Amino acid sequence: MVFKCAEPVWFPSVQLENTDVSRLIAKVPVAVTDVEHSPQTVTGTHGGGLDLEDVTPEDQHKGAPVDDHTFVSSNSDFAFSLYKQLALKTSNENVIFSPLSDSMTLAFLSLGACGPTLTETLEGLKFNSQSPETEIHQGFQHLLQTLGRPSDQLQLSVGNAMFVQEQLKLLDKFREDVRVLCASEAFSTDFRDSDTAKKLINGYVRNKTQGKIVELFKDPDKLTEMMLVNYIFSKAQWKKPFDPSRTYKSEFHVNKNRTVEVPMMTTGGLETPYFRDEAACTALELRYTSDDSAPFILPDEGKMHDLEAKLLPQTLRRWRDSLQPRVTDVFVPRVFITGNLDLKKTLSYLGITRIFEEHGDLTRISRHRSLKVGEAVHKATLKMDEKGTEGAAGSGAQTLPMETPFKVKINKHFLLMIRENGMNNLLFLGKIVNPSGR
Repeated sequence: MVFKCAEPVWFPSVQLENTDVSRLIAKVPVAVTDVEHSPQTVTGTHGGGLDLEDVTPEDQHKGAPVDDHTFVSSNSDFAFSLYKQLALKTSNENVIFSPLSDSMTLAFLSLGACGPTLTETLEGLKFNSQSPETEIHQGFQHLLQTLGRPSDQLQLSVGNAMFVQEQLKLLDKFREDVRVLCASEAFSTDFRDSDTAKKLINGYVRNKTQGKIVELFKDPDKLTEMMLVNYIFSKAQWKKPFDPSRTYKSEFHVNKNRTVEVPMMTTGGLETPYFRDEAACTALELRYTSDDSAPFILPDEGKMHDLEAKLLPQTLRRWRDSLQPRVTDVFVPRVFITGNLDLKKTLSYLGITRIFEEHGDLTRISRHRSLKVGEAVHKATLKMDEKGTEGAAGSGAQTLPMETPFKVKINKHFLLMIRENGMNNLLFLGKIVNPSGR
């Protein structure tokens, strides 16, 4: 049996033919296998949809979520811990992923875990063992609702879906928890007919992402019992867009011995948050019209590994608190990269192992089956260019008349984060070694 969980993929509710400033997609399948591999006939589960707006006060679980500071700190800790493991394996390659997508999917899965398997998963997500499970899940519920609020400036939507083998009987508690806490839709699926299951799931995701994710998975395993899908898509415009007529060809240093030619975007006299850490790096933050932001972290020569080792929640807070407005001439390469990550081994380095093992306990999903996660794969795409949606140039930054602009040219490897301003969670995190992705 395979249990697949696909991570958040952000998608807009507008036509995607328009060129946008930042387009990010993430999807993560996690496969779960039946330990016994024995067929059982049980009552089928039928699907129903639920939007975030449909979660009424009556649906809310009682109690308060983990406080925002603790919740964001745990998510950031998980993000940086996961990044460090990925960077160890890909020191000279691009890295791009959605840490929030990974954490939301694992939290979704943890609703079905028990005992040491549950404890290990939540601790792997960097939540304190003393934090009540209910408060953690309410924190993710609150995050889903925060990200799902309508905005004129940021086109953003988040959702979950659950595809369940027709004969698998889910426990009522699990079904209700994922409905209320994860706002998950549920669909009855015949995975034994793999072609039909493939069309159903890929069609659902393609529709939700406005056609941007065409094929979530290619070869569904006929032993699959359940697949979790968490999709996120984000489309935002810079507060001050780059002028395409000023973009020019420039060299980007992939390493000491190799350069590639990339389109270099530029804008002059931009007042932008800036910080210089004399020990390791320069930090520059570009803002979106929604006031969400994209921090760029530029390591000093030969300091990337040192910088990566220092990535901690408190480091990010210190950088953010140290940012000061400065008039800057900014040079940033266009970016179009994709990432395909197998997270099963990586998550084990973070202490998350039991969900992949026969002795793991996922019996809060169904008491009739012994389930385990067989696969955890993350796929993400980042596209960043000059233009926003129509009317993006409406709110530009100003040059201070008596100040000489400072020059920041990003022409070698750097760290890039996409941060939402509601709770300051990291939506995407990456290392750009080659902006062209080649």
